Amino acid sequence: MIYSTATVPVNPEGETPLTRAQAWKGLVLKARDARLFLPPNVCTRCDVVEERVTHIVREATIAGDDLREIITFEPESKVTFFQVTGPREGAIINELFEDEAGALHLRFYCYLGLRGKAPNGPEEQAEQEWMDGDKGYKSALLSTLKRTRGLLAEGRL
Repeated sequence: MIYSTATVPVNPEGETPLTRAQAWKGLVLKARDARLFLPPNVCTRCDVVEERVTHIVREATIAGDDLREIITFEPESKVTFFQVTGPREGAIINELFEDEAGALHLRFYCYLGLRGKAPNGPEEQAEQEWMDGDKGYKSALLSTLKRTRGLLAEGRL
């Protein structure tokens, strides 16, 4: 089982400030179309195939892997990606929250396994190391906020 977490401030010094509502819109856009947020050619397909009041179902091809995800929204708070098909199974969560000083943060955490791989085997260990490393999900949080600021500046948010 893989557990990983990372937290970054939404409004570090020197960056254009984002409100909770703006950061939330960025997370919703990312859930609906990951192509807007990932480097070119990493996500080659991202389609919402079902839309309900409580969730959407998305089919995507990310890093060459075909995925199907059920994505739930807790407005202005949490987006949860349930991995239905693809190499991983489990949940990935992006959460907006305020710390004790009132500063807004974005947290990622996940509980995942790799389909068809031995629990805690070398593949899961490598995935854990990647997620916890500099190019893992902390990097993804920072790039999500950067792209959200870009969309705001373009008037698309």
